[in-house]
Amino acid sequence: MEISYKGKKVLVTGAGRGIGRDLVVTLAKQGATVYALTKTAELLQQLQKELPSIRPVLVDLTNWEETKAALENIEAVDHVVNNAGVAVSKPLLETTGDDFDWIFGVNVKALLNVTQVMVKKMIAAGIQGSVINVSSVSAQKTAPGLSVYCASKAAVDMLTKSMANEWGQHKIRVNSVNPTIVWTDMGKQLWTDPAKSEPILSRIPLGRFANIDEVINAILFIMSDKASMTTGETFLIDGGYAAR
Repeated sequence: MEISYKGKKVLVTGAGRGIGRDLVVTLAKQGATVYALTKTAELLQQLQKELPSIRPVLVDLTNWEETKAALENIEAVDHVVNNAGVAVSKPLLETTGDDFDWIFGVNVKALLNVTQVMVKKMIAAGIQGSVINVSSVSAQKTAPGLSVYCASKAAVDMLTKSMANEWGQHKIRVNSVNPTIVWTDMGKQLWTDPAKSEPILSRIPLGRFANIDEVINAILFIMSDKASMTTGETFLIDGGYAAR
């Protein structure tokens, strides 16, 4: 089964590192026009140096109005990938209001803002495209020290279903991908300590965490016309963790 994004237009948030960066690279090499959003100028410059064809967008997604302004002049795209995400590892009794606001601000509020702006453009242009929200198996399973992160990803999953329900009439599909721990910079920062990672790893039937490529391959499939009857779904990439 061949999937190609040649000639397609895709917007990716959190494009500076990890899943977002590798997804931008993959799409650009396939010939897609990629709008790459990140708040870190240095990372964006490095990405543009490697891939001169990308359309870089420097923006802090936690700023609602700044984000809307940055997206204003972007054309309607075929696909939106809401990949930007953050986490704070703290016990609930130590979690602050600022922690909560930051996590929900990036993982949920910014996702809503970006998707609202871009889907309005898609509808106006008559584009029957798709939206992928990068969620987590933590939307369904708790993780030690990550209660607010888990709650934010549960919110992402319900937003995904609501968006799919509202925008299906426009033939716009909305799905989430829900990986287990992935060895990105954030994944390594949170889970390198065996005392934290081993209890999770021992509950994964396949016996390992996910690679970035495995998440990207799922995104590419679900975003494509090969999954044209799939919307409102949460696609687990967890090695069977949620099945236990």
